[in-house]
Amino acid sequence: MKRACACLEKLMRINALILCGAIGLFWQSTARAEEIGAVSTKFRLLSPNDKIVIEAFDDPDIPGIACYLSRAKKGGISGAFGLAEDTSDASIACRQIGPIQLPEAIRSGESDGEEVFKKRTSLIFKTMQVVRFYDARRHVLIYLTYSDRVIEGSPKNSISVVPIQPWLSARPVDSGN
Repeated sequence: MKRACACLEKLMRINALILCGAIGLFWQSTARAEEIGAVSTKFRLLSPNDKIVIEAFDDPDIPGIACYLSRAKKGGISGAFGLAEDTSDASIACRQIGPIQLPEAIRSGESDGEEVFKKRTSLIFKTMQVVRFYDARRHVLIYLTYSDRVIEGSPKNSISVVPIQPWLSARPVDSGN
């Protein structure tokens, strides 16, 4: 009997380590975005509300591009512990915020569909991603956000198109004198 209890205790420790590792991966993957704000969409009396969260991130390969992502975030007890699965609802808006120099891999189309942002939206199986494409003919960058799951993804998606424009450096403001 003692041996069975020791084996059960060891199994519980292993499961706890696996769960902590998975939670650690979840928290680690959220470090790439800065939360700008949130609004509640569903009131919950004794636990966190469901929300729409707005996050910002910079394109890691193209300085001068910032993206803003709004996404649903599940509340409740499971949401408080990072165990809830968020819905696939999201919207994205990307803007040029400085001068842009396209790397050759992007200009050639070699990097089309490259992931620029990824966030876990459930403990293990579901992620929200942002991928980038370049339309050379129109000289624009296209950012697509979508959700996928190990077995099946969601057709819900959103895009943002950034025309690449010359960037004027800041000039002193004329005071009119």
